[in-house]
Amino acid sequence: MKYKSVYASTFIICIESLSVSKSQRNQRKDLQNMEAILYLFIFCIGSVFGSFFTLAVYRIPLKQNITHERSYCPNCNHKLSFFDMIPILSYLFLGAKCRYCKQKIRQRYFLLEILSGIVFVLFAMSLKLNIFTTNLSTWAYFVFGVLYFATLFILAGIDKEKFYVEKTVLLFGYIIETLYIIYLYIVEKDPNMYRYVIYLVIICILTVLDTVIFRKKIKNSYPIEILLLCMFILTFTYETITFLTITFTLLAIAIHLIIKKIFKKKKKIVQLDKKQKLEIPIGFYLCVTNIICLLIANFYIFYS
Repeated sequence: MKYKSVYASTFIICIESLSVSKSQRNQRKDLQNMEAILYLFIFCIGSVFGSFFTLAVYRIPLKQNITHERSYCPNCNHKLSFFDMIPILSYLFLGAKCRYCKQKIRQRYFLLEILSGIVFVLFAMSLKLNIFTTNLSTWAYFVFGVLYFATLFILAGIDKEKFYVEKTVLLFGYIIETLYIIYLYIVEKDPNMYRYVIYLVIICILTVLDTVIFRKKIKNSYPIEILLLCMFILTFTYETITFLTITFTLLAIAIHLIIKKIFKKKKKIVQLDKKQKLEIPIGFYLCVTNIICLLIANFYIFYS
């Protein structure tokens, strides 16, 4: 009888453990599904931002409004409808052509929408962000980080196309950083506020010098613009990531020059074209390498 009771209790325990493990597996599956929905939502938000980035990169150098004027085809100037502007999907369904004039749409629009969506998701994953995250500092860092990335994306796009750092976009970035510093001071009582104050003072001094002195005496203000961009990066990502960003930027520029030299066409080029060939979008490389370095650093910090 004793053996029977022991077997019966063991059998009951096994059944209970199986039912518990099954319920735990179901809970895990539900959590994974909810996280997948959250990351899908973040990807959609990122692709919408990416669509805005393409608009901003095109319009800001032309001094056009980027908020109140409706999107239009740059070839036929036809105003675009809602269904023409759905990120990623519109490009695919329209066959990469304008609905009205059948002009081909550049691939960079499609790629930037996908890339920005991926970057937003990677940023959320690097912070271990999920639907149960209740830490205010994590959500605040995510929101300000997204706006920081938005600034870098637009700066990178304009610099790659026009070879200059757009100061109005940089000013927007400075405002975002200032708001984040105020949040850190009021809410989180960050003890390292002196560091931010020093950075902001240096930025103000450089901006005043650029506006009052350098703009009048120096024809090419690109080095000052790059310095201001470096200070913008330094204020948000600190010294280590900024150092890595500059290091990998120099490496990327070296690779850029080597590839350019290898594939250089053997044709006679007029002096003006030669000067244009020598232009390197340093700001573009700084922005791209900083995004990569920040993502890798976040993964290392939050997962190690």
